[in-house]
Amino acid sequence: MFSKSKINDPAPKAPEAASPTPTSAPSAPEKSDFRASAPKAKPPASVLSSDLHVSGNMKTTGDIQVEGTVEGDIRAHLLTVGETATIKGEVTADDVVVNGRIVGRVRGLKVRLTSTARVEGDIIHKTIAIESGAHFEGSVQRQDDPLNPGKAAPKPAAAAPKADS
Repeated sequence: MFSKSKINDPAPKAPEAASPTPTSAPSAPEKSDFRASAPKAKPPASVLSSDLHVSGNMKTTGDIQVEGTVEGDIRAHLLTVGETATIKGEVTADDVVVNGRIVGRVRGLKVRLTSTARVEGDIIHKTIAIESGAHFEGSVQRQDDPLNPGKAAPKPAAAAPKADS
């Protein structure tokens, strides 16, 4: 069905001394060439274990799973807050799954509070799901772009009374 063209092949490689038959040598490089051109697998999430206490901000383009305590802001692609975790700071991620406790603002395209979640702070989201049993104190605000705090919804201008001189 598909065949590999020899036009784009790299320069011919020297024959390997270990290969007993010359007919089996061409099939091995084709398989390794295919793997080299395949996209790299997504790395696993970074896990902060339950006995770990972090003081400071964290920023990654990958995924983070927090099981311990973090005092600082977190920015990630996917943030999973474990049942034993406590985060004190602002959380910003494309996807946020809260099973534990967050004290601070949550910003995410998709935010999910499970039944074991405890959130004290505002949630700014594009989509949100709150399971029965989750504890939440704060406000919920929908925005089309919740990840950028500079693009807050415009508030109506209040007319200030002018003082006569």
